[in-house]
Amino acid sequence: MNGSGLRQRLAAILAADAAGYSRLMAIDDRATVAALDAARAVFRSQIESNHGRVIDMAGDSVLAVFETAAGAVTAAVAVQHELGMSCDAEPQDRQMRFRIGVHMGDVIEKADGTVYGDGVNIAARLQALAEPGGISVSDAVHGAVRSKVSAEFVDQGEQQVKNIAHPVRAFKVTPAKPPVKVASAASPSPSSAPVLRLPDKPSLAVLPFTNMSGDPEQEYFADGITEDIITDVSKISGLFVIARNSSFTFKKQDVDIKEVGRKLGVRHVLEGSVRKAGMKVRINVQLIDAESGGHVWAERYDRDLEDIFSVQDEVTRKIVHTLEVTLTGSEKARRQDRGKVNVEAYDCLIRAKNCIREFNAAALVEARAMLERALAIDPGLAQAYAGLALCCGVEYVNAWNGRTASDLEQALALARKACEVDAFEAVSHHALAVTLMWLRRLDEAESAARRAIELDPNSSQSHGALGNVLHFIGRHEQALESLERALRLDPEFNLWMHALGRALFALGRYNEAEMAFKRRLIHMPASDVTRAYLASLYGHTDRQDEARRVWRELMAINPQYTIEQTMRVLPYRNAAPLEQFVEGLRKAGLAQ
Repeated sequence: MNGSGLRQRLAAILAADAAGYSRLMAIDDRATVAALDAARAVFRSQIESNHGRVIDMAGDSVLAVFETAAGAVTAAVAVQHELGMSCDAEPQDRQMRFRIGVHMGDVIEKADGTVYGDGVNIAARLQALAEPGGISVSDAVHGAVRSKVSAEFVDQGEQQVKNIAHPVRAFKVTPAKPPVKVASAASPSPSSAPVLRLPDKPSLAVLPFTNMSGDPEQEYFADGITEDIITDVSKISGLFVIARNSSFTFKKQDVDIKEVGRKLGVRHVLEGSVRKAGMKVRINVQLIDAESGGHVWAERYDRDLEDIFSVQDEVTRKIVHTLEVTLTGSEKARRQDRGKVNVEAYDCLIRAKNCIREFNAAALVEARAMLERALAIDPGLAQAYAGLALCCGVEYVNAWNGRTASDLEQALALARKACEVDAFEAVSHHALAVTLMWLRRLDEAESAARRAIELDPNSSQSHGALGNVLHFIGRHEQALESLERALRLDPEFNLWMHALGRALFALGRYNEAEMAFKRRLIHMPASDVTRAYLASLYGHTDRQDEARRVWRELMAINPQYTIEQTMRVLPYRNAAPLEQFVEGLRKAGLAQ
């Protein structure tokens, strides 16, 4: 917010108006006003249920702002569904049908919450393009929500609209079958209109278990137990499992399970608590139906710490049995008793994972020390070898801790050792895929990533790695499919947002790429490389002032950033995408 009380930000805007309002008023003004009031109640209910905010309801119009495009589109579909049912009971010449437009772009927000700018203007123009009872969205919205909402999109091509300098590409939106469930105005349940479609198989999110040990220092242990259960159930192909990054966004929140299910697009939620005391552990677990909020089952496990794997296995078996999931032959063969765990090595491993997620140079030094300690205790710990290989790759790409390309051969040896120690551990093959990718051995990297996905079909990390590999090979359309799958499994993971933007950028789909990069910056405001790509994109789309503004932000965040580092690290088989990246910066006057 600057001194004038104005703030520029990215937002999704919904604009609507009643078709033929003046005609309806002329026929029966009292009935029309009553119908308008009822419609406003529906709009307000669905906007608020999908995390939106009503800006204005002047006359027969509605203007609302949302944090996400998915929320705006879901609200629009729900509104049209509910209003459509009401209209069907009226004579055709008395039906009040609304046109809705949705756009995602930059807006100027005043201190009192009102918004202005092209983002609002384009939404209003899209609303005018919609049919009565219909929805029209921009290509920016289409790119942000495709495969994430229960709707279908029909490309209507580029439209020249009033007072907008450039053509607007519009998409007609229709509800998928079956239609989205909606809440009545009298009962605005937040779970009434899911943002994400339910998968065609049993689906699950595991919330971070509560640390009941009375010691905040044991938080990492409860997190580690949760992550291991997520990893265990995600290896079952008959289940759809949300990744840790997204389920942990609910950590330390007083959550509504129905809202969790709606936001993550799952039918069941697992939650629990961990109490560690000395060499004993108590774990309480309960499975909840996210649609009804009812408990499916609850169990308590009192065990020695060295039996922690057996608890995780029991929880997984219970989930598989309850949700009636059929294991494949290979999954049955792999689900063997893992025996007792070395408590000290396990403790080092989960501490290291926490350090890696901090994603900075100092934390990775600590992570490597923990992983090396774990291996000194238990040389058969495949995840530790894989973790060391992944640490090396992250340090190399970010130019941290003195890592250079020469260190990648050591990382490769560690990844191969992980595969040798446990050929059925998915993260071993994931580490191998990532290391081979940075070494520019892309065909081998693709094979390793596909093997990791075979072993862990719900691994967002491995789907994302495959998407990156395909992108660097030059198969950008296929890369989009893998990256979208990674984001569906882990909707909050910002790295896949950047990778998706990079693939869209390579395809010249700049509007969609811009939205992906901006989404990444919402989740990761300190990203330098995403700003570099955004600056290049602005250069390609003749927005030099915006490119220079973004570049100034980049330099303020990381004065050591160089274009050459990005050029050197990204392992493209064909140099064209890198040349495209530099050319955009050149057009913006930011590169020679």
